[in-house]
Amino acid sequence: MAQLITRPFAHLDAPLSETYRRIMRVFVDNKRRFVVHLRPEDVAEVLRRDGGPALGQEAVDKALESLADWGNLRADPDTSRVTTVEDFYRARYLYQLSREGEAAERALEVYEREIGRRGELQAVALEDIRVRLRALRDLPGHPDPAVVHNLLLELMSRLDSLAANASAFMSGLQRTIDLQDVDEEAFLAYKDRLIAYLERFVSELVVKHHDIATTLRALPPQRVAALLALAAEREAVDALPDAVAVQAGVGGSGGDDASAAAVSAAAAEKLALWESRWSGLWSWFVGGRGHPCQADLLRTRARKAIPDLLATISVLQERRAGRSDRSADFRALARWFAQAPTDEDAHRLWRAAFGLSTSRHLTAEPGVSPTEVPAAASWLDAPRVEVSARLRASGRYARRGAPRQVRDRAAEREMLAREMAAEREQAEAARRRLATGRPTRLSDLGKLDRQEFGLFLRLLGDALAAGPPGPDGVIRTRTSDGALAVTLEPVDGLAEVVTEDGVLRGPDHEITVVDLISPDRAVVP
Repeated sequence: MAQLITRPFAHLDAPLSETYRRIMRVFVDNKRRFVVHLRPEDVAEVLRRDGGPALGQEAVDKALESLADWGNLRADPDTSRVTTVEDFYRARYLYQLSREGEAAERALEVYEREIGRRGELQAVALEDIRVRLRALRDLPGHPDPAVVHNLLLELMSRLDSLAANASAFMSGLQRTIDLQDVDEEAFLAYKDRLIAYLERFVSELVVKHHDIATTLRALPPQRVAALLALAAEREAVDALPDAVAVQAGVGGSGGDDASAAAVSAAAAEKLALWESRWSGLWSWFVGGRGHPCQADLLRTRARKAIPDLLATISVLQERRAGRSDRSADFRALARWFAQAPTDEDAHRLWRAAFGLSTSRHLTAEPGVSPTEVPAAASWLDAPRVEVSARLRASGRYARRGAPRQVRDRAAEREMLAREMAAEREQAEAARRRLATGRPTRLSDLGKLDRQEFGLFLRLLGDALAAGPPGPDGVIRTRTSDGALAVTLEPVDGLAEVVTEDGVLRGPDHEITVVDLISPDRAVVP
């Protein structure tokens, strides 16, 4: 006999897919209440109360037949109410979920749940895992199997929830950072809470991860194996007996041997499953050789998300400020040109957009001297300038007589060079004052001029932006040009830095600035 081909997902793209989904939900809900068989009139009655569109009995019957043909339902003849021969030959069926149909509905539930999952960073789950691991560690030598089993179940359940929700949260956060399907107003409204949420979870993860990893390493492997075996044996007691083993043990004492073998096989299968779960717990918080643990990866990704979020906020702020890329500007300008009523309007738009008109200082006629018309004067207010026909035809403008002399700007260049040299000397003096290579407290810097104070603020800002401090509490960094190395270490007390414009007060630090370009200027400690 040819095997029936089932198509349990065929109802999803059928014309009446919503009706089929409603009917399948009726069967799933009733099976959860241990109601296996339903008659067509029972299904129609439930559909009349579910708040959906009304369906007649004939429509329900046809839908049930289609679902049975696809393999979602199994139809069995209904002979419980047969009283006459005509009733016996009349087609009446009891419907129940098939294995394929139930599996398809569960798959759809998982799909809809995962699509709608928002995800979260569960700091509470970390605490639950830590508490249950400590409870496992503190169990007596011969613990109650029920207590061990419940602790392991709760432990793995919290780990699964933590991993799934963290993955969903980080995926959604990345979509937010990439500005995919994000409501900009809502994002800007809750950005501060989101960053605080990430910072709180990272701090919790650092503390709890260390405690959990320490507890896991403290559990001896033999102790872990014994606890997992207790949980596996407890689950194997409720395992369904194998039909082959039961048949082999029919008659005599072979039944006990077959039952014991079935329990032993089930226990081995359950033990392998628990060992896999424990291995996942170990890799999540301890890791393996050459592979970082998942907790470290999650902490790194969560910390990286904070500057990424700040960059995204900057992009959104630029959008709100009206900035756009050049291609969008040119497209908008092209639309304005196409919508210009006349050529004169188009010319005015061209001048306003690009300002590419004839240079007045090159094409001025003898009657208009460039000295009489300042370069900052508007074209609308300036005198009219005639352009020769030769310039229009050939692109060249030939003027009779000797060419106008080029203005000598040597004096301006010399003055600019003197100003630049003076500024460079001031900057060098500030570097010599601060880049001594010796540790100096901020309170001992003395009075700083404007150049020295400006360099000091840049060095202090670079050091504070390079945080956080190392294990010794010291910040070490270099300036963006690589010329100076800065070391900043907090010390007790308050510092006052006197400048020409006022006094800067704040916590005292010990700062060391080393000149890496000219090390002979500084004394390296």
